[in-house]
Amino acid sequence: MRELIERYASGADVLQRGIAGLTPAEIDSFPIPGTWSIRQIVLHLTDSELVDADRIKRLIAEDNALLIGYNENRFAARLQYPRRDVAAAAGLFRQLRQATAELLRLVPEEEYGRTAVHSERGTLTLRGMLEYAEAHVENHLRHLREKRRLLGKPMA
Repeated sequence: MRELIERYASGADVLQRGIAGLTPAEIDSFPIPGTWSIRQIVLHLTDSELVDADRIKRLIAEDNALLIGYNENRFAARLQYPRRDVAAAAGLFRQLRQATAELLRLVPEEEYGRTAVHSERGTLTLRGMLEYAEAHVENHLRHLREKRRLLGKPMA
């Protein structure tokens, strides 16, 4: 479990690194037509981190908590992603990831089997939620890295 938590924690700075050295035009560009811009990816991952931090806390604190799904495309469309501060979002992501990792380090190993019911995915464990959160970020980072590569500014 500790290795998973530390992998999760090590991703705290990834969005700040993802936007480093990019101009606003590059952050808002669409090097792959029909996909999200880097700004939209960063805002989406920050919103997801907010939701995941809440879900993780509910898994720890509540017995068989209900976790509500959300529509990421509606969030992107209705929560003003193109107009939001991408650097502030990346900073918030970092703070959320660090604070959640701090909490997770304090949870006894046997608590990672605690369950909750997700409205779309069914029963989840605390461990499964943490694995999902980490994999979700990695999936979107692949897209962000590819966009940077196409812009001629590969991610360090």
